[in-house]
Amino acid sequence: MPKAAVQSAYGQPHEVLRVLEVPAEMPADDEVIVRMEAAAMHIADLRTIVGVEPFKFPVPRTPGFEGIGRIVRIGSQVNEFAVGDRVFPALASGTFREEVRCKAAACMPAPAGDAIQLSLLTVNGPTAEVLLEDFAAFDRGDWLVQNAANSSCGRYLIRLAKLKGVRTVNVVRRAEMIEELRELGGDIVLVDGPDLAARVRAAVQNAPIRLGIDAVAGDATQRIAECLAPGSTVASYGSMTNRRCELDFYLMFRQDIRLVGVSFARQFATRRTPEGVRTMYARLADLMSRGELVAKIAGVYPLERILEACDRAARTGSDRDGKVVIEFKDR
Repeated sequence: MPKAAVQSAYGQPHEVLRVLEVPAEMPADDEVIVRMEAAAMHIADLRTIVGVEPFKFPVPRTPGFEGIGRIVRIGSQVNEFAVGDRVFPALASGTFREEVRCKAAACMPAPAGDAIQLSLLTVNGPTAEVLLEDFAAFDRGDWLVQNAANSSCGRYLIRLAKLKGVRTVNVVRRAEMIEELRELGGDIVLVDGPDLAARVRAAVQNAPIRLGIDAVAGDATQRIAECLAPGSTVASYGSMTNRRCELDFYLMFRQDIRLVGVSFARQFATRRTPEGVRTMYARLADLMSRGELVAKIAGVYPLERILEACDRAARTGSDRDGKVVIEFKDR
């Protein structure tokens, strides 16, 4: 029987998460069964286990938002895929299990390439893309500023911006990340601090910065906003501090600075057709398979060691320094 990580209640992973043998499932007419190769682990996955709002899902359940695998069984009405096809399973389909059942229409074709890297495509990749495309009108040579620049999404943003001709100011919390992000293509890399805006203005020689990207929240949101030209937007896509975004009213009032929350799924629903979404994913997958988009990997764990993986993913800074991925070996 296939194995799955099963969450029995809300709580810390070591209290509520177990790897169990589960019955093999058969697909409904419009479904497929995907044998997983790899599944990425995000902070959001850990929050679903703990039960932090708005990440509560009915339990018992299997966590896991994304991954990559191959179809092993197929419903009678599925025409777009065949057994053996490599796919990205439907988002939030519980990918911390050897076999995932999901709607065929919600899967996407996956290219050849490293399963560990490709397992990160469906969340961080489109988040970086919509941040770059949807919240500012850039010309070549324009600037954006982002914090959490050494995150997977931040690294993708550096590379995607470089391809578009947009220059990046990248804010980190550890000085040892500066050279690494410069080598990745970051134009300017600075350590966060109370005088961030002054150092950013000096670094870009007072050129206007059209977009601020925030994944830290708390008072970090204000520091990003202070770097921006009048009429610009702070796009917030995460809260590494698990705090509210803080933004001074008078900065918004005098400088016309706007704060927006970013959900790539909402951007897909409101700004793109299904065909446009698939085209975006195909482009990102191609860039990833060719090594243009590369995430830093902190650790790769088998499903049987998922509690260790959760512990590693919960760490911050140099204690983790990259993404955690669950890898599934052929039995």
